[in-house]
Amino acid sequence: MHSPLDIEKREAVAIVTLNRPESLNAINRELRTRLTGAMQTLGSDDGVRAVVITGAGERAFCSGQDLTETAGYDVEDVEAWLTENHAMYRALRNLDVPAIAAFNGVAAGAGFQIGLCCDLRVGYPEMKIGQPEIKAGLASIVGSQLMTAYVGVGHNLELSLTGELISGSRAYEIGLLNRLVSREKVLETALALSQSLARLPPTAMRLTKQRLRALTDPGFEAALAAAIAAQKAAYASGEPRQAMRRFLEKRKRD
Repeated sequence: MHSPLDIEKREAVAIVTLNRPESLNAINRELRTRLTGAMQTLGSDDGVRAVVITGAGERAFCSGQDLTETAGYDVEDVEAWLTENHAMYRALRNLDVPAIAAFNGVAAGAGFQIGLCCDLRVGYPEMKIGQPEIKAGLASIVGSQLMTAYVGVGHNLELSLTGELISGSRAYEIGLLNRLVSREKVLETALALSQSLARLPPTAMRLTKQRLRALTDPGFEAALAAAIAAQKAAYASGEPRQAMRRFLEKRKRD
């Protein structure tokens, strides 16, 4: 059985690939545990000066949470699940080297949030990206908080309340993507950008990242706490299980 996470080093750049293409690289417990550990290990490796995160296959960067896992959760499972998720986001944000998301396909929900925890994002015009939690019966808490660093309230409201995915072109227009290139050049562009950043003075990079992180940490940490309370309330309503099971049943029929 293949590993759900692959790591390749090219000189000072680590390429981290979410490797569950059969599930559109959806996040399950094993993948989030591996990704958290990988970020912590790479962050302490003096030979790594930049990180690129991408997805395996041609369809998805990451389609979000693996609903086959979360559809079976009860209220008492929520805190442990989200504590693991939040550790994954923190590990990404806490990197003192630049992190670039290379969106090779759809980036939705937790996949979108992984991208927002990176410093820069590269995508292509036809890709789909967004925050569909509300369609799964979940409150949009962490994603909406992370978006405040990139878009205004109006765009945030639209993405968080409708749950609709937008195109890469639209994401670039409103500030969610830093580079917009053809699909076949996404990884190439992300690597070139990461190599350029890796050549910059590392102490200045670390200090700059730490200061920028400090500016948003209070809101981020408050959102993590709010998310646990909100998703417990959502699960208590029964709506997430119903919505996720309907989605999974429809997928089987299709």
